[in-house]
Amino acid sequence: MKYLIRSAKYFAAFCVLYLGIVWLSVMTSKGMDVSVWDYVAATFATTRGKMLGLAVVVLSALYPRMGFMTRRVECDMTDERDRVIENFALAGFTLTQESDGRMVFRANNFLDKLVMLFEDEIVAEQYGQWIEISGIRRGVAKVMYRGWR
Repeated sequence: MKYLIRSAKYFAAFCVLYLGIVWLSVMTSKGMDVSVWDYVAATFATTRGKMLGLAVVVLSALYPRMGFMTRRVECDMTDERDRVIENFALAGFTLTQESDGRMVFRANNFLDKLVMLFEDEIVAEQYGQWIEISGIRRGVAKVMYRGWR
């Protein structure tokens, strides 16, 4: 169910992005007296427009599989708890939950949450000598780049 919800979020985000681009195009075109909806209808009446729609649906369906990742870092969360929290803080994440061998972080500011479509939860779990960091690709990559090099 979570996968389906993520796909729907990405589909909505792609639609908003497309409508924003069309709106900018219509607003900057001089001499054209066409509404955004007329432009969209004309686009989807063509074969290329239908292929664009199909591409958006396929990309939305596949993106949750490609958009999330897991990375490992050699570290002990018990001994180096402050270092782990500091590394996530440098990347813009705050500790929201903590249990034995597991920490959950969320983005600090609203803009980061919005860009990540409110899928800003990153989980760090201890596995032996490793910490496994998993979540949305953008967030995990940010933590790995800013914190552990």
